[in-house]
Amino acid sequence: MNRRQFLVTGAAATAASVAGCLSGGGESGDNDGYGPEPESVPEERSIDTSAYRTKVFDGTEVPLAPIADVFYWYQRREARVADARGSNQYENAHIVGAPLSPAPDGGSDDPIAEWSTDDRIVTYCGCPHHLSGLRAASLIDNGYEEVYALDDGFQAWIDRGYPLAGSEVSEDRATYRIRGQSDVAYAGEMVMLEQVDVDRREAAPIADDGSYTLQLHYAGSTDSRFRVEAPDYTVEKTLEELTTTTVTA
Repeated sequence: MNRRQFLVTGAAATAASVAGCLSGGGESGDNDGYGPEPESVPEERSIDTSAYRTKVFDGTEVPLAPIADVFYWYQRREARVADARGSNQYENAHIVGAPLSPAPDGGSDDPIAEWSTDDRIVTYCGCPHHLSGLRAASLIDNGYEEVYALDDGFQAWIDRGYPLAGSEVSEDRATYRIRGQSDVAYAGEMVMLEQVDVDRREAAPIADDGSYTLQLHYAGSTDSRFRVEAPDYTVEKTLEELTTTTVTA
């Protein structure tokens, strides 16, 4: 296959019910990136991947695949999916069959290292595509020929009731947005959000005016502490504090 060429005031609490539907009998045995064997396969259709919009991550152009196409490939087992988030998020909920391959490089025991470089691969995260974009860019740079990031993000997968596995697939999660301001000199660079003492992370790019917006889908307490790491500062506060002020140095 050939590859073509987070400023809110207040916490936004848009609760999203996490669907617990596991088609095909639930979690696949080895998390090889493929979905479960489907009861029925959608009819073959043409997809013009050259029309996909792209975004640059770490200097590499990454095509962003819409969820309708990704789910079509998933049902037909024509693409492998990989989770680019942190291990805590993955254990709570992930796409059935997807292994954990955290951004940017998959970590020390990355399952994708065993996949063929000509496999079609789709990475995903909840940002909706900042961590997945970084992971996809790393794969492209390492010779994988057809790699995409899920444009709509993991929340869209949840909202549509597509197959999920994990310990909290029936949990209600709220959507929080953390707005911040960095120096304009860092436009285009990434800001990371990490939960203190838990491997949960999100990311967002810095805009031309230095602003950024981090988005977090979270079922825990707003008293939980998170760390915002921008290129020019690091701030650690509770989720409530981070979502009621503009984060600055």
